[in-house]
Amino acid sequence: MPASSTCRSALLGLIAACTALTAPAFGATPATQDYQARVARVLRATPLIDGHNDWPETLREREGDKRWTIDLTDLSKSPEAYNTDIVRLRKGMVGGQFWSVYVSANLPGQQQVEETLEQIDLVKAIVARYPETFALARTAADVRRAHASGKIASMIGVEGGGQIDGNLSILRTYAALGAGYLTLTHSRTIEWADSATDNPQHDGLTPFGEQIVAELNRLGMLVDLSHVSEATMRDALRVSKAPVIYSHSGARAVDDHPRNVSDETLKLVAANGGVVMVNYALPYVSDAYRRWAADSAAEKTRLNAPPFGGLDIGQPEKAAADYAAWLKAHPAPRVTLAEVADHIEHIAKVAGVDHVGLGSDFDGVGNQLPEGLEDVSTYPALLAELMRRGWSDADVAKVAGGNVLRAMERTEQVAKTMK
Repeated sequence: MPASSTCRSALLGLIAACTALTAPAFGATPATQDYQARVARVLRATPLIDGHNDWPETLREREGDKRWTIDLTDLSKSPEAYNTDIVRLRKGMVGGQFWSVYVSANLPGQQQVEETLEQIDLVKAIVARYPETFALARTAADVRRAHASGKIASMIGVEGGGQIDGNLSILRTYAALGAGYLTLTHSRTIEWADSATDNPQHDGLTPFGEQIVAELNRLGMLVDLSHVSEATMRDALRVSKAPVIYSHSGARAVDDHPRNVSDETLKLVAANGGVVMVNYALPYVSDAYRRWAADSAAEKTRLNAPPFGGLDIGQPEKAAADYAAWLKAHPAPRVTLAEVADHIEHIAKVAGVDHVGLGSDFDGVGNQLPEGLEDVSTYPALLAELMRRGWSDADVAKVAGGNVLRAMERTEQVAKTMK
């Protein structure tokens, strides 16, 4: 062999060896991959939509009448932390938000209606005060227009069937005012539907509850099944002609909380075309935290439960000291962003990637949030985690907002057929 050929062969062998040393293993992600740039590309094309944020109620609770005038640009220095403000919404690349107009399920029905109207008014006032940032949205087309113009589409979710006070006219009024979904129950079982966190009375929906679902379909409002019992979920899935959503729930196989969705019901959600929007609240994310929280509550009761119970009954200072000692010996488990990603992946595995989204519950959980998901600026970090796990940009776009937009569009189509 000529000397030049020998040198050429040696050189090619050296290049091949170096390439083998530097190339990533099959399936590995190159260390230089820019997830932030990928997330930004996805969110420029698809609006990131969160199914549930309690900012309006938290503003009402903390600020009183100041909620109508307080500067919402940057609340990061507030004495009690907010998860939401305009600066952080922009940093989080939020394209659409269902603002919850929550009121307590413990209030009398008429008061729930009055306070719901006030909460709707507050959402509209916030949008009116910051027209360069927010735009009211009722339809999927509204969301896309707002996103294209660089604004955050602002939708309204009524978080509890008690807020209609058993009256279809009130439901229709909420729809006329722009409400996009009704959560069938909140923490309490009501006259026509069982809650996940109260004793059941109806084995799901009553006939009137089924009528509510049909009316939501007719009005083009989403049926929201967060907070409802599994029997209520299944009844609503049987009755609804349109896709349902869970505005802020998780996977029960990952964390066995009754607010979460079982694998059997996830399959029904897939058949319905619905979307489970994954919640960040610690008891719904981590089974270890859920069990710790139950132990913590039990310990407080064990120490001081007036007027008849507790080792330290009638001695609140001693009870507080004893609880502090218990807490030191039993610290709360850590809960992280990765565990929220686990819920997303499980739902995608069981129901399909077309049936999962995001529903943080920001400003509704007392700042008890996973590490890495402390406020509305952190959505890109969660999407980047999915990319690190091998998710494609197309599938990340579905989770970010594509799936709920599809559900909204289908709900609008069903409403047209029912007019």
